[in-house]
Amino acid sequence: MSAQFFKVEPSKSSSVDFTWKIGGEAGWGIKSAGLNLSKAFVRGGYHVFSYDEYPSLVRGGHNCYQARISSEKVRSQVLDVDILVALNKETFDLHISELKPHAAVIYDGRHFNLVDPTDKKLRLINIPLREIIKKHEAMEIMMNNVALGATIALVDYDFDILAGIISDQFANKGEEIIKQNIKVARAGYDHFKKNYPSVKLLSLTPLPPLPHPHQDSRLLLTGNEAIALGAVSGGVKFFPAYPMTPASSILHSLAEWAQELGLVVVQTEDEISAVNMAIGGAYSGVRTVTATSGGGFCLMTEGLGLAGMTETPLVIVNAQRPGPATGVPTWTEQGDLRFTLHAHQGTFPRVIAAPGDVAEAFEVTINALNLAEKYQLPVIILTDKLLSESHESTEVFDYQGVKIERGKIHKESQSDSSKYGRYAFTKDGISPRAFPGTANITVRANSDEHDEFGFSTEDSKIRIAMMNKRQMKLKHLDKELPQPRLYGPPQAPLTVVGWGTTKGPILEAQKMLTAAGIPTNFLHFVYLTPFPLETVTKVLNQSKKILDVEGNFDAALAGLIREKTGIEIKEKLLKYDGRPFYPSEIVNRVKSLV
Repeated sequence: MSAQFFKVEPSKSSSVDFTWKIGGEAGWGIKSAGLNLSKAFVRGGYHVFSYDEYPSLVRGGHNCYQARISSEKVRSQVLDVDILVALNKETFDLHISELKPHAAVIYDGRHFNLVDPTDKKLRLINIPLREIIKKHEAMEIMMNNVALGATIALVDYDFDILAGIISDQFANKGEEIIKQNIKVARAGYDHFKKNYPSVKLLSLTPLPPLPHPHQDSRLLLTGNEAIALGAVSGGVKFFPAYPMTPASSILHSLAEWAQELGLVVVQTEDEISAVNMAIGGAYSGVRTVTATSGGGFCLMTEGLGLAGMTETPLVIVNAQRPGPATGVPTWTEQGDLRFTLHAHQGTFPRVIAAPGDVAEAFEVTINALNLAEKYQLPVIILTDKLLSESHESTEVFDYQGVKIERGKIHKESQSDSSKYGRYAFTKDGISPRAFPGTANITVRANSDEHDEFGFSTEDSKIRIAMMNKRQMKLKHLDKELPQPRLYGPPQAPLTVVGWGTTKGPILEAQKMLTAAGIPTNFLHFVYLTPFPLETVTKVLNQSKKILDVEGNFDAALAGLIREKTGIEIKEKLLKYDGRPFYPSEIVNRVKSLV
């Protein structure tokens, strides 16, 4: 696998926290450049959170990538930018309002002119990106590496670390490609040093990297990569899926690792095939995951009900994007909570989990696989574009500590095989599961209501008994699921409530509010159903004032809380423009309330 490991020691530099942003057209390697810079700083011992924006276009349109670099743990992007690399004039015009006073702007003055129209005293740094590319007979796309070299010089960082990252990136392209990319990056570095000797935004001292692998290493991952790693660690062997942004890179990662790890990865013709293949794989005894976005999950709902009725383990990742219909395909939102709570007609137990960061994405995926098999039901993992595609530095995952729990597996030696009932009534509602092919065992899976042996029935007493049996699982499941976590002092004057990826911005806002002398606490939901009634009621009944923060129009979590507890949250901060929350937005709202 291609996971990147980096040294984890605190930076020797004084406290550092700055944001770098690059923008230009699709096809100019914007994301690649941003990822390389992020890796360079993580490799030097810094923490990084990176976020990118792009339209649903193959070429053209405005793309940007933003990396926040800090000597302390960072959990989200911020609004203010310290360094902007503007590969075209549009980038400067679109992002000038985000620039801090005295921010640096790297641009190609021979391609377009820039004038500072503000009173921010911006530092305009003219680097002849295209001329340097032409001089070294390189491809135009390599101008992003020229800009990276200039950035490294601007913050007085170690160029050799960037060169090492470039070498890793192009390791499969040949020595000449590696040399050319490093050469143009070095030219950008040298041009800045020669022409702007008195300009220095920061002076960053990197730490020497440790050999790979190392127990104190750090990962730089997206949420999708963390889910893929969690799936592999959790024993997945089959992954059928149809690509749909922003879930697609789960498919890409698992396909890349398939041969090495012995996985079967199938790109299906559509999401209906994907979910039915996933059900078939799980029915046969193979640990299986599928992934999609909201539109694809619509197509999967009939299969979801089939898994519910047949009590087949099913794990679906729904990487939400703004809807309805095609919506805004490459942006972020938390709009599918109610949909996933009620998808498919009728009633059957399910679990819905929404990890808030890459570490939780890894852990939740493993837990989802265990829960699906132990309780023989569907588990839906809700993410969104912010988690799916943003890069976050995180401590290396505990692969050795992963525990695989398959639940009740029937073995032919346990009883008279002729009496085996796939849906046998038990005290906890969970029947022993046998797989097709088990000697002398007949396994029936029936989408009709059925008796304990799997035969169709319309008998009213059996119908009631089977419904009660399936729902009985929730009583036991509720005791096992992790409860919502409260961050901050229990008696704070204001409680912020959020779920999934609101976690990072809210925790960052909490730090800013604490520094301003305003204590808060934060109740974060990862597992949303079965609903954690006792914990939520206890915490919110003690709260003096509550603010609900969600990335949707209808405050789905606040509505769910009112439905389950009777507690109405009147103060809400909702966002549904496709952009994630910024900590400053939350800070401003909290200040207006306290």
